[in-house]
Amino acid sequence: MRGSSRGAARTSQEALDTALRGGADASTLAEELFAVTGVVEGTASLRRALADPSRESADKAGLARSLFGGKVGEATTGLVETVAGQRWAAERDLGDTLESLAVQSLLAGAESGGRIDRVEDELFRFERIVAADPGLRDTLSSRNTDAAGKAGLVHTLLDGKAAAETVRLVEQAVRVPRGRRLDRVMESYLHLAAQRRDELTALVTAAGDLTEQQQARLRSALETHYGKPVALQVVRDPAVMGGIRVQVGDEVVDGTVLRRLDEARRHVTGG
Repeated sequence: MRGSSRGAARTSQEALDTALRGGADASTLAEELFAVTGVVEGTASLRRALADPSRESADKAGLARSLFGGKVGEATTGLVETVAGQRWAAERDLGDTLESLAVQSLLAGAESGGRIDRVEDELFRFERIVAADPGLRDTLSSRNTDAAGKAGLVHTLLDGKAAAETVRLVEQAVRVPRGRRLDRVMESYLHLAAQRRDELTALVTAAGDLTEQQQARLRSALETHYGKPVALQVVRDPAVMGGIRVQVGDEVVDGTVLRRLDEARRHVTGG
């Protein structure tokens, strides 16, 4: 986000935190915010009206209350009023923030139930399974596949095997991708889960499994470097041939044999 949207997102986040601390039911809040996001994203004229920087904040907040008041709970209505009343640099930012608040509400419920570690791990594992199966990826990502059918497939794959919050988030990702690739949606959810736990996530790619001792040493080194807790998500990829590749956010440290061979090839060929 840029410009005024950054401040708008912070204010919206503070409003969510206040609602959750005040006893708002996280699950209900999440479902209602997902519903509001769907309405806003599906109605271009409404989205423009709520995000219009030339309109008075009170007018936009009032429009939000007139549309959603009585249809969702008071906690959700108040949150949507707050979001609508901000100054957004782009329409997309308003929708992104509404979705983020919904996802965070669901994650807050998982956190209070002691399941947030499980949910984060299950989201990551499911994203890797989909990435490795072109047929499944195409089915869940295709715009030609009925949304209800995709959601049904998610439930077939995950019901009874994953936490309820994991199933709901994956269902949301395939039903309402909002123009994004499925892997990008899942990555955004994983980022929010890491934020919720106040930690960084390191994607580690290695030719084989890392021992517990190796993972502990790597985690310790990363936590010393970044100054905060780091969760490791390890992916096996025989193509790397040895060594590891570590990505934290936009930073990448590639110590794989494949990378070194590629550098040697470029050095020899001048390519």
